[in-house]
Amino acid sequence: MGQHSAIWQGYVDSSLMGSRQFDKAGILSHDFSGLEAGSPGFTISPTELQGLASAFANSDSAWANGITVGGEKFVTIKADDRSLYGKKGKEGIVVVKAVSCVMVAHHAENVQTTNAATVVENLVDYINNPR
Repeated sequence: MGQHSAIWQGYVDSSLMGSRQFDKAGILSHDFSGLEAGSPGFTISPTELQGLASAFANSDSAWANGITVGGEKFVTIKADDRSLYGKKGKEGIVVVKAVSCVMVAHHAENVQTTNAATVVENLVDYINNPR
């Protein structure tokens, strides 16, 4: 684990999991080549990484195929070149691209996707423009 991974793990532990909005979260490398840091239970396969990269490159792909993370498929409810949101029943996934990484966070049924998304979007804004 490099110094960078330790920093990313800190964001997973304190900013994402510490927000109490999520039951699983991870940070991917900015080029979708792998997982930099994650909470216990967070998994993502190489195929799922490619799927996320495709969804960001072409939002039509996200709308057509949904978003798959950790073996779970979510129906796309938002897709643009910065953010992907998906729902599976009342559970949800929020994926937001920063300049240096990609944040992925899963919320359980008792959390509103809009509240969960705000946490991730604000964290990405902070990473993109540290004060």
